[in-house]
Amino acid sequence: MDEIVNRVANSALMVFDLEDYYPEGIKTQIDISVWLMGGFLLKEKEFRHALTSHDWSQYQNQYVAIHCSTDAILPAWAEQLVAVQLMPYAKKVVLGSVHKIDELLYPEILAAIDYAPFKGNPVILKGCSKKPVPPSAYIQALQYLQPLAKSIMYGEACSAVPLYKKK
Repeated sequence: MDEIVNRVANSALMVFDLEDYYPEGIKTQIDISVWLMGGFLLKEKEFRHALTSHDWSQYQNQYVAIHCSTDAILPAWAEQLVAVQLMPYAKKVVLGSVHKIDELLYPEILAAIDYAPFKGNPVILKGCSKKPVPPSAYIQALQYLQPLAKSIMYGEACSAVPLYKKK
């Protein structure tokens, strides 16, 4: 009886798994509406007082997204004033949802990776991650991999979808 050979393990195929680069840390969201009258009306004096009396140290070393859960019409400086309070404590402050944090962190992370080992090799851009990797990160990774890789597939070795093959 012939020995079963794992051809994938023995091939030059390299796996690029975005989950390996997932930004770890606490990600939280601040809702500005809690500091608005009735959740909708911003009165500057009261808003500023609420911000100065808030305990910002609770966001120490966290990634923080600023948003407003109501349809309040806010002046452009409202989110900026919240960000100013957060910046001495938070790792990063973004405007939007918690998902926006990962969308903005991945370009920084991907820019710092050494892609030289992928040069001239077939690459699988691994899918099916357990962590919430944003779809935009896959496009960004492709921009770094495509100029170097011999070919790029998406998915798993057993069921990869071809995306690119160098001519």
